[in-house]
Amino acid sequence: MWKIIRPDAVKILDDDLCLSSLKRYFDVALNKKNAKFLLARRIKADFNSEDSTEKLWLLHEKLTEEFYKLEAKIDLKELNFKDLPEQEKSYLDLKIEIARRILRECHFCVRRCGVNRLEGKTGFCGCGSKIAVSTYFEHLGEEPELVPSGTIFTCGCSMRCLHCQNWTISQWFEEGEKFEVEELAKIVEKLRKNGCRNANLVGGDPTPWLKNWLEVFKHVNVNIPVVWNSNAYYSEETAKLLAGFVDVYLLDFKYGKNECASKISNSPGYVEVAQKNHLYASRYGELIIRILLLPQHIECCAKPIIKWIRENLGSEVRVNIMDQYRPEWKAYEIPELRRRLTQSEYMEVLRFARNIGLRNLA
Repeated sequence: MWKIIRPDAVKILDDDLCLSSLKRYFDVALNKKNAKFLLARRIKADFNSEDSTEKLWLLHEKLTEEFYKLEAKIDLKELNFKDLPEQEKSYLDLKIEIARRILRECHFCVRRCGVNRLEGKTGFCGCGSKIAVSTYFEHLGEEPELVPSGTIFTCGCSMRCLHCQNWTISQWFEEGEKFEVEELAKIVEKLRKNGCRNANLVGGDPTPWLKNWLEVFKHVNVNIPVVWNSNAYYSEETAKLLAGFVDVYLLDFKYGKNECASKISNSPGYVEVAQKNHLYASRYGELIIRILLLPQHIECCAKPIIKWIRENLGSEVRVNIMDQYRPEWKAYEIPELRRRLTQSEYMEVLRFARNIGLRNLA
């Protein structure tokens, strides 16, 4: 049915630029290669709960290098993945232990609230210790390379976008349903068996639930690429934990000017954080960038973002310039956000992107 509804999701397999920029993702989706979380479970990690956090991070840095060397050898068929046994204590387990410690003084996002979520306290995102899911389904509305996407929406977010289209989820107007990680693992497996190309972790934002997601994929026993669908407003520690776990970073680049980020999304320093995390993503996985165009934010945001992408990530990175903006939630508080984007604004940005040399537009 999805092939009829989204024929572009079939045609994308003939798009050489898209295939090239997301080569490993497509190979995993077609079961030609193995998802990163499966490999992470096969790298031994020698640590214990008494080790200092500093020591764990040093080990993590070492094993991250080992991970990517091993992945390259397997991808080049110099080693056989099937010959690698699952480890009793693995690189993935190390990530889980570090993430558990972060929860004690939470700093998954750059706000670094420092609350002890293991004791039930909550910070800016409103998230506790047990993952809260709004819904999950086979999503046909994503980028063609992702469709059908096994999308799982969690509650809570590290930003406060006044125009948020998922505001009932991100701002806890929905309570969500609490899940055990084993239950979510079964859901991921079911989505894959139903034909989904990926596990698309989104919200709100998945960042506050990183520890839970790492635990979920300790129990997933099917090969499925992990898509990290995020606002890109997360800490360096989170970026490090995502390396060797996430196959595709589906990252928003929301603002090109910090004043706009603060005014509209209460997210100080967004530009530099997003830039750093996009660079990190391009180094450790494959990347799709989303730019949601906002009315009257073409010169201050859209064009600077596109210029930065071209200069720092090249001409062939996958970019989705989105014209879907509509006034939602508290958008009326910002005068220019009270209307939809015009066709002329959208075409101006598309022309700019093409003229500047971006070739791989979704």
